[in-house]
Amino acid sequence: MYGLSSRQRGLSFFDFIMGAIALIFVVLLGLKLVPPYLHSAQISQIFREIADDPAMRTASIPEIEMSYRKRANINYIDDLKAEDIAIVREKDGALSLSAEYELRVKLVGNITLLLEFKPSSS
Repeated sequence: MYGLSSRQRGLSFFDFIMGAIALIFVVLLGLKLVPPYLHSAQISQIFREIADDPAMRTASIPEIEMSYRKRANINYIDDLKAEDIAIVREKDGALSLSAEYELRVKLVGNITLLLEFKPSSS
């Protein structure tokens, strides 16, 4: 009975280093990926706000683009330009805004992630 419990248990130095490297990689990945996803969610929110704004229903396309630029500037969003937004005016006067864009996120060295986003007002 004493023979089994006398063995030492725990992490070796190599296991500790490998665990620390894995943890650092996960944290790095999170720090690089969270801001683009937050910006995409903010862009969708801006699209919904513009589509729901009664004043924007009668606005021209350049006025709608200017409204997006102002709102995006407030939130420090430069991932999507106003010229890349598809603005559709429905027959009932409702607006529909959507876009598709790609964002390249450099991780380390020559490793880059390609993120594709499709925010919309619906």
